[in-house]
Amino acid sequence: MSESWGGAAAAQSATHPAARVLDTNAFVEAIRTYGEALDQHRITIDRLNVYPVPDGDTGTNMALTLAAVSEELDRAGSQRAEVCQAISHGALMGARGNSGVIVSQLLRGLAATLAPSDDEGAEPMIDADLLAQGLVAASVAADGAVMRPVEGTILSVARASAHAAQQAIATDEGDNGFERLVGVLEQARRAGQSALEATPQQLPVLADAGVVDAGAAGYLLLLDALLNVVDGRPLPAEVDLPAEVAAVIAHGNAGASVQRDADNPVAERRAEMHSHLDAGDAAGHGAYDPSGTRYEVMYLLAAPDSEIDAFKAAWDSLGDSIVMVGGDGLWNCHIHTDDIGPVVEAGIEAGRPHRIQITDLHEQVAELGAQGAHAGHGARAGHSGHGAHAGHSDPGASAVAVATTDDRPMVECAVVAVSPSAGLDELFASLGCHELVTGGQTMNPSTAELLAAVEAAPSQHVVVLPNNSNIVPVARQVGEHTSKTVEVVATTSVPAGLASLIGYDPGVSADANAASMGDAAVAVTAGEVTQAVRDTAAPTGPVTAGQWIGLDSDGIAAAGETAADAAVGLLAHLLQPEHEILTLIEGADAQTGETDEVVSWLAQHWPDVEVERHVGGQEHYPYLFGIE
Repeated sequence: MSESWGGAAAAQSATHPAARVLDTNAFVEAIRTYGEALDQHRITIDRLNVYPVPDGDTGTNMALTLAAVSEELDRAGSQRAEVCQAISHGALMGARGNSGVIVSQLLRGLAATLAPSDDEGAEPMIDADLLAQGLVAASVAADGAVMRPVEGTILSVARASAHAAQQAIATDEGDNGFERLVGVLEQARRAGQSALEATPQQLPVLADAGVVDAGAAGYLLLLDALLNVVDGRPLPAEVDLPAEVAAVIAHGNAGASVQRDADNPVAERRAEMHSHLDAGDAAGHGAYDPSGTRYEVMYLLAAPDSEIDAFKAAWDSLGDSIVMVGGDGLWNCHIHTDDIGPVVEAGIEAGRPHRIQITDLHEQVAELGAQGAHAGHGARAGHSGHGAHAGHSDPGASAVAVATTDDRPMVECAVVAVSPSAGLDELFASLGCHELVTGGQTMNPSTAELLAAVEAAPSQHVVVLPNNSNIVPVARQVGEHTSKTVEVVATTSVPAGLASLIGYDPGVSADANAASMGDAAVAVTAGEVTQAVRDTAAPTGPVTAGQWIGLDSDGIAAAGETAADAAVGLLAHLLQPEHEILTLIEGADAQTGETDEVVSWLAQHWPDVEVERHVGGQEHYPYLFGIE
């Protein structure tokens, strides 16, 4: 085992003047010190994660969660009730990843116990008895947050520490003063260390990787911080790990996904902006299994507490690694799933989900294997989010394109667009879209999927381009479920959506953009070519199943035996003398010979019209046209 807490290695850290009591001020100082300790040791804790599991930022997530608590404390009053409320609220709102959610619940349970009740009047001293009760409440709260707890995790270590604190109270008959308080902390810390070292025996994936549980190692720093403030003991210079574990992470055999330089400002900025799920902690995640659940979904849920049991039941059928913490109308929710839409829709049924974060765990593994570095969270324009087309998606076959880790600057107004293919993703991205949702005529995305993209967009003002008439009503519901300002430009075709971006200005508000983008969309005449799926009657005459048809805003405008025939007929119907530019987007089924036929017809009959060709790769529609 490495040099233990309080030994020579620990002595390298600065000591804290002993408070010798745990009053409100000392408690606040201990929480702040805990956050500083997590930040100091976050890379070591990150490296305890089991590679190649993609969710490997336990230390970073815990440190960011505590940073949110510290920020909340900056705004709080000095009374114990105010302090405890700030800790509870800051932990809930700032929780990052699975480990952050668990540590938030530990802090909330502790704070709820230490807060004075309404009938107590003066603030009671936090003595040994009350602190032991708080550690027990913290453990119980964390256990209750995880739907299917696993031994060998932060939960096991917190439980062992709490039990030792109870035992210390039961066996110590001395004065309930400083020595007794320190004795409770010492025994809790000692038992927690033993439980940490036992985690590989409880969780085989840890033993296979040669590490201990990362979240549990981070939790023990809370007890270190309390001892530092109360007794003046130095914080550990290194995380207290068995020697063989320290050797494993020192040689990079675990946590290879987090070869991050602590002084790298880009890595720091990414850590600030994005959360990641944490391997080997409360969820008991095992070694990477590509057949396992693909996505991590997290969001805050504003919902009546009476709705939570039904919400939990709904989530229980949708995934695993489920963690829910909160109360009094606000919950922080986390799940691994293959079905993003239903997971978010369950939240909409219960209340209002917001701050939605989605991570494609499989894609992270691929990135980690290729780069040896942790790429991170989410998907955006420029990083195709099309699971069906490009191997990326955000839970399972879901249509939402979830953002990968990035350090995009915030803009005054962002754009979310529905796109039917990876090729069109690139086109939308090149014109300024920030978030893309897979969808179109045969795959309409849900409100939940659009909402996830809106929440991921780097702005509080968002314009949504549905690009299909069937998707417009769904898009119009999104604004009811987010605190962001959302405007929908009712584009009913991909060409209209692309054209609308001519009017986009990232530096103005959503309503200003909606007006200018709407004008640009209306100025485009759109058409598309597809194949009839059944016999029908049209203004052009009878259409039989399998025949190619050209569609404008009013319906079938042309028909032919080939896609080129239908395209030429449609263009002959649409083109007018005032038209100057025609955008031709080739789909997956477009034949080179037929496309050449269409282009030749245009050159012969409309030589003054400039033709811009793009490969969109969309299914079912070999040709999309936009005429300006």
